[in-house]
Amino acid sequence: MERLMKKKVKQYARQIEAGGLERRYVLKDFSRMLDNQIEKIVLFLLEQQGLLASRLDDLGKQQDALQEEPDFAKISDLREAYRDVGRDLLKLLYFVEINAIGLRKILKKFDKRFGYRFTDYYGLGAVVGAISRNLAELQDRQGSYLSIYDQPALPLQDPVIDTIKAAVDRLSYSTNFLTFLGQHALIMQEELPAPSEEPVDDQRYHFMSLLLNLANTFLYMVNTYIIVPTADDYSMSLGAAATVCGIVIGAMAVAQIFSSVYFSAWSNRSYFRPLVFSSIVLFIGNAMYAMAYDFNSIAVLLLGRLFCGLGSARAVNRRYISDCVPLKIRMQASAGFVSASALGMACGPALAGLLQFKFKFYNMTIDQNTSPGWLMAFAWLIYLIWLWISFREPAHPTEEKHEPESTSGMYFEIRGGATGGLGNDSKCTRIHKQHAKAPANSDVLEKGVTQPLLISSEAHQDEDDDAEYDGSEETSEDSRAPINSIGAAYRLLTPSVKVQLLIYFMLKYAMEILLSESSVVTTYYFNWTTGQVAVFLACLGLTVLPVNVVVGSYISNMFEDRQILLVSEIVVCLGILMSFHVIIPYSVPQYVISGLIMFVSAEVLEGVNLSLLSRVMSSRLSRGTFNGGLLSTEAGTIARVIADATITLAGYLGESSLLNVTLLPSLVICIMSIVATCFTYNSLY
Repeated sequence: MERLMKKKVKQYARQIEAGGLERRYVLKDFSRMLDNQIEKIVLFLLEQQGLLASRLDDLGKQQDALQEEPDFAKISDLREAYRDVGRDLLKLLYFVEINAIGLRKILKKFDKRFGYRFTDYYGLGAVVGAISRNLAELQDRQGSYLSIYDQPALPLQDPVIDTIKAAVDRLSYSTNFLTFLGQHALIMQEELPAPSEEPVDDQRYHFMSLLLNLANTFLYMVNTYIIVPTADDYSMSLGAAATVCGIVIGAMAVAQIFSSVYFSAWSNRSYFRPLVFSSIVLFIGNAMYAMAYDFNSIAVLLLGRLFCGLGSARAVNRRYISDCVPLKIRMQASAGFVSASALGMACGPALAGLLQFKFKFYNMTIDQNTSPGWLMAFAWLIYLIWLWISFREPAHPTEEKHEPESTSGMYFEIRGGATGGLGNDSKCTRIHKQHAKAPANSDVLEKGVTQPLLISSEAHQDEDDDAEYDGSEETSEDSRAPINSIGAAYRLLTPSVKVQLLIYFMLKYAMEILLSESSVVTTYYFNWTTGQVAVFLACLGLTVLPVNVVVGSYISNMFEDRQILLVSEIVVCLGILMSFHVIIPYSVPQYVISGLIMFVSAEVLEGVNLSLLSRVMSSRLSRGTFNGGLLSTEAGTIARVIADATITLAGYLGESSLLNVTLLPSLVICIMSIVATCFTYNSLY
């Protein structure tokens, strides 16, 4: 039925081109077809939920009997029976997700063919509505079995319940501040766990190890930004131009391009060893940065920053949260990752503003230029000791299974096109219900729905259909395989993903230009001291969390992410335009207000951009070396490198031209991203 609908869309297009059909008729006919398909799915869901409710009712009667005459063996069996019902409910949700994805892709194809914004009026409402209305009773009943544990007063929660709740949350796309903040980390997760997939083993999770990863994130962000207010002065003290600060700041990002890849690959085998290596390299790099003054060597200064970049373990931090933190607290951990980054970004410049002293210690100069290096070297040494004592290496699975195992549960198939029309695209995954014959009685019905769930891939597709598929669509087996080559990752980058990565590149470029050249620009135009620059940068960093509170708790609940995305891009563009030095004299209010507008709108843009990126990106990019988090990190890091190089190159034209010359590329890239967003707007869900 799915292929029939796709062929129907192409048939509509040919008939409209030939003048045989009116567009109004096409809209009406296609709408009726979708209504019929959704109705069949909803009716099927109601049927299966009724069967589950019946099983729960029987289990409830058994539980009442056991409360009168306790039998520990039967209690254990009953507890497992409740878990089976929970697993079957998860499979039903998996079925909904598969059909919802198919619906979304058919709507995208229809929108692309005919220019309608059909997805604004359709979507998952009918399917999710049926689940939402009927799950309440089931979930209430699921809670009832907790009382048969030996200690009912304890807040025990079976992992299958957490998985079901997470699945429902994904289906409803519910959003709040925690979810929005967590998506900032772009810790990729699959759209829905496979029915047979077990949640992360709690034995792999260790709170202190998670805390150490968050501390690593915080210290690295402090390390990145603590030198920004003084980098120009440090460069001049070593005989270089002030604009060489661009290379000094950017050297860390250059090394990070390479370190992100090998740390991501290393985290496939270990988490502890990469973190130890990171701490040692960062200790050495910061010590070299601090000693460059006494060596009077700009080369030592740059090598120190390169070493710091080689110690960037953010890929390890992301992977630890993704792989080792249980699902029920993974969003909180992701939000903690983003909060640690934001706090580090604000603390770095603030600390630089406080380190305003100068003295000698064993012939080593400690002043406002070198003290950031010494402070961070000491911080990484303390961190290394804490890491060595407290980190617990989680067990790494020796063999990753990509094909789902057979488990007890439901076996669905709606014949005659009830679900086939809305299954997943491209060799789509289907969920089948065994045999069309109705059972003779409830006992037979009960047996019929507890047979294994089989996920089969369609073996054949028309070549004409295959040509239209997105590169992100894979077979069910392929979708379980990790991405360990850049070629495989690139093949999964659809136009929508590429546009989101371009937007991420743009916003990181604009933010890096604003932050890295702030010391040179403000000294040239306003004669600001290091302390004033530090306060300005710290204030910018402190806006990150409040902005995310507003966007995550309010704005994202009132508008679609793609609407916020486009408006934020336009506001970033306006902030860049306001920053140009056109009016003479260039004033502090103009610089501060335009910088604040640019930075805040870029922060809003980053949140919705990463949120959309996590949705339009293939679920295969949730695992492997070249995962979605690594790709976004590389895009942002390359943007920072190019921005810092632009600052240094623009310095050859003189400090009077620095501001306008560096803002011009930001403006061009921003306009390009706005145009690209408009072209892919209908594909952003």
